Amino acid sequence: MRSATDQHRRRGFLYLVCLIAALGGFLFGFDTAVISGTVGFVKSDFKLDALHEGWFVSCALLGCIVGVAFSGKLSDRYGRKIVLILSAMLFLVSAVGCIACASFSQLVVFRLIGGLGIGVASMVSPLYISEFAPAKYRGMMVSLYQLALTVGIVVAYFSNAYIEGLRDAGWHSAALQQIFVTEPWRAMLGLGLFPSGIFLICLFLVPESPRWLLLRNQVVKARAILVKIDGVQKAEAEISAFRAMRKTEPASNGNELFSPVYRKALYIGLLLPFLSQVCGINAVIYYGPKILEGAGFTLSNALGGQVTIGIVNVIFTFVAIFTVDRWGRRPLLYTGIIGAVVSLICIGALFGLGVTHGPAILIFILLFIACFAFSFGPVCWVVVGEIFPNSIRGKAMSLATLSLWIGNFLVGQLTPLSLEGLGPAATFFLFALFCSPAVWVTWKLIPETKGRSLESIDQYWKENADRDIGHKPVVRTIKT
Repeated sequence: MRSATDQHRRRGFLYLVCLIAALGGFLFGFDTAVISGTVGFVKSDFKLDALHEGWFVSCALLGCIVGVAFSGKLSDRYGRKIVLILSAMLFLVSAVGCIACASFSQLVVFRLIGGLGIGVASMVSPLYISEFAPAKYRGMMVSLYQLALTVGIVVAYFSNAYIEGLRDAGWHSAALQQIFVTEPWRAMLGLGLFPSGIFLICLFLVPESPRWLLLRNQVVKARAILVKIDGVQKAEAEISAFRAMRKTEPASNGNELFSPVYRKALYIGLLLPFLSQVCGINAVIYYGPKILEGAGFTLSNALGGQVTIGIVNVIFTFVAIFTVDRWGRRPLLYTGIIGAVVSLICIGALFGLGVTHGPAILIFILLFIACFAFSFGPVCWVVVGEIFPNSIRGKAMSLATLSLWIGNFLVGQLTPLSLEGLGPAATFFLFALFCSPAVWVTWKLIPETKGRSLESIDQYWKENADRDIGHKPVVRTIKT
């Protein structure tokens, strides 16, 4: 009975810490989606031309890129926890600043600060969870980050709609009247104050990543955390495996990532996040109303369809949470990627044939979202968070996340041009074409890592370093 009670206590501690870390994903999703409801109001209030409107939407992306660029080095030097705290503070400052800003220039500055927070959280949150969670739960725990991200998107949609509905209400306070009625974009952007404040407070309750502590030779602290997560026996086994791996590693100078040993891991880290964006997921999220209007939906129905897209995204992320550690990473990627490609081709064909009325378009869009939600979305973070060695994981995750944001930027910039110049049919055919190489990446490069320790994954790369990337590996499942 005592053993079962201890196991439940350890499991509860694991879930609590990983859920707190996953709040970084919630803020990422919320901040990404909330902008869609503010553009019209900001454009009207500040009399923006097309250039400044685009700058308002994309300025946070510049902050994201800068945030990703320095977060890997900072997290390797100062720890994962302190950098997560930094990201929460950046979110908080951005939310407060967007409420109180007095000019468009100030608004852009605070959106840039928020972008820094997004960039930091998008890299460090899944990194922290992948290092914190035991091997048998790692896929599920990292998938919580993607779940929180999708929930943040849905909450942003609903909060924007709710705040817009408050414009008919009367406020006795002049300040509240300005925030909620006259300039409702302040309330929409400022609502991030509450989740960012909760995130910041809760982060002081979580421990540092035990693997980062081991890298800094803080074995006593790391052992205490590992025991609290997985018991004494498994904690000692983890520390022994870590020490054995460290003995075989040369002194780290940060260049191991580019060595032949980790070449495949680097290719995976760069290609998988990039392909997860150029498949068109953010085009559907950002431009869903415009796409659905093009399919014959009214504006109100299109916005309703957008909320439906967000809900389906959340629901099917649970599929990954409950299966990624049971079925494995590769089966989910194969199923989801192939399903996404087929869905995109069908959407393009329906647009091309002029079948734009009725539920068919929406059904295949939702099918695409569902396929992405249980494969590309969460499994990308799971795989990228576990394939790199301990000594350079922060730097590697930073590069992988930067690849993701480059893909995000390209889709965000080129989708409107493609929809107007090539039309919806050609646009979705292009997304299908860009998505397809991910099948090859999964087949040729990605090993099955379910249930394997981070050290055994590192050992796999060393044992297979002499295999040419153009040949099919003999070993496809990593041995314990």
